[in-house]
Amino acid sequence: MGSFSIWHWLIVLVVVLLLFGRGKIPELMGDVAKGIKSFKKGMGDDEAAPETKTVESKAEEAKDRS
Repeated sequence: MGSFSIWHWLIVLVVVLLLFGRGKIPELMGDVAKGIKSFKKGMGDDEAAPETKTVESKAEEAKDRS
């Protein structure tokens, strides 16, 4: 009862193919890949971006200097 046999996986594969069709699955995988690439690019941009100071932090620095 704990593990699935090859027949279970074949039935699942057939059901998935019937629901999505052969052409839809590669399209979905391409969209997932684009999402992952976009996420990685966004994470890299966050690390590379210099810290921007808000108006409030600039006002506090000016107050500290005087």
